[in-house]
Amino acid sequence: MAFGKRTQDYRYLRDTRRSCPRKIGLLVLPVTHPEHPDWPLWLLVSRQGQGRSPWYLLTNDPITTLDEGWQRVLAYARRWQIEQTWRFSKSELAMESPHVWRWADRRKLLLMASLACAFLLLLLRQWCHRTGQRLRQVRLPLYRLRSALSRLWLAHAPPSLDFALLNSG
Repeated sequence: MAFGKRTQDYRYLRDTRRSCPRKIGLLVLPVTHPEHPDWPLWLLVSRQGQGRSPWYLLTNDPITTLDEGWQRVLAYARRWQIEQTWRFSKSELAMESPHVWRWADRRKLLLMASLACAFLLLLLRQWCHRTGQRLRQVRLPLYRLRSALSRLWLAHAPPSLDFALLNSG
């Protein structure tokens, strides 16, 4: 449906992975579903550039201007960043195996994860503060977290733990 149609608007958005601006195009098309012709829908096509497949976003929110279309595309991009961060954080904190389906259980899991993250960020502040210009500019939160945990462990190791037993096997 969008193949061969020209992009209606372009913007330069910052590519956070490559730290450079990227030219993104937007095409907004009103569409209808064959089984529900009385429900208006809008197809947003965000063209990411050469060699990358476009995003096709379908919404029932009325799109009257291109700025409203850009708001939807940018909201989806932010949502995708949040999903990627959550997936990475779950795997890094070894929380990928709990499968919860009910809302109350999800809420409890999210609250426990928030408490754990708050505690770990407190460790970062105390045991691995940033010094120097380079470390203030570079984002290395998980590596800093590992460093902070190891420094805390070295400073306050439990006295009953025998390191010879741990190293032997």
